[in-house]
Amino acid sequence: MRRELFGGEVLQKSKSEFFSATHLANVGNKWRRDHDMAPFQLSQFLKSKSTGEFIAELEAKYGTVIESGRGRNSVTWVHPLLFIDIALAISPKLKIEVYEWLFDHLIKNRNDSGDSYKRMTAALYGRYENKRDFPRFISKAAEFIRESCAVDDWQSASEDQLRLRDLIHISVSTLCNVLSDPSQAVRLGVKEHIKF
Repeated sequence: MRRELFGGEVLQKSKSEFFSATHLANVGNKWRRDHDMAPFQLSQFLKSKSTGEFIAELEAKYGTVIESGRGRNSVTWVHPLLFIDIALAISPKLKIEVYEWLFDHLIKNRNDSGDSYKRMTAALYGRYENKRDFPRFISKAAEFIRESCAVDDWQSASEDQLRLRDLIHISVSTLCNVLSDPSQAVRLGVKEHIKF
């Protein structure tokens, strides 16, 4: 997943949730340059005694917390808690930005679209005649919505894609109030927000 921070990008692995410390250091150093501060040295920070103690505690609780790449242009991936610690070392102001960024609308949109999915499913179920076949129908409807939103995996979806999914769910739920055909409600709900 690509996340924007201070005009740059920081990558996050969707499965492990590890962040790229390399990208954070690059973005942080640009910010430091813009504020006439000396560059931040990621390797020195990771070798410091206090960071070593923090890493040891994290590893005791979570296992591996650093995945270091090898070779030129390699990336160092870190656990989210270590990521925040690095941000604090770069700048206390940056730590505030990172906290807000970590708990931004991406999480809210994920939760909202999960809630709207439940409402949509209930509305479609109410209109679907053959209840035994409903699991197959809702699976196909969800796949149609995912493909229409141009998403391969919802875990790596952008904030805009999650918001779009939420709007489609809401439209389908509303259309179920006036249409008796649930397939048509799904098709029109998607069409309302996506131009093919």
